Amino acid sequence: MSLTKQTVVDQITVTENGTILYREATRIMEDGNQISQTYHRSSLTPAQDLTGVPSNVAAICNAAWTAEVVAAYQAAQAEAQNRMNQGA
Repeated sequence: MSLTKQTVVDQITVTENGTILYREATRIMEDGNQISQTYHRSSLTPAQDLTGVPSNVAAICNAAWTAEVVAAYQAAQAEAQNRMNQGA
């Protein structure tokens, strides 16, 4: 009986505002047959540090996060912050 653990990114989604959503599946295998699977979901916002992010996810981020996408995201965040401050 040989147990192994595999972690793979099995989903990557780019949202309209440039946020990247990804899911990692951790699979426990016994003699080549999957006996267990768990998921971990993460999100990344435009221009976020990609240290430690899986390479395939980082590649999608680098492609999706154009200067225009980053600027639009930051402007939207600033506008939302201003609205919150005015309402307080």
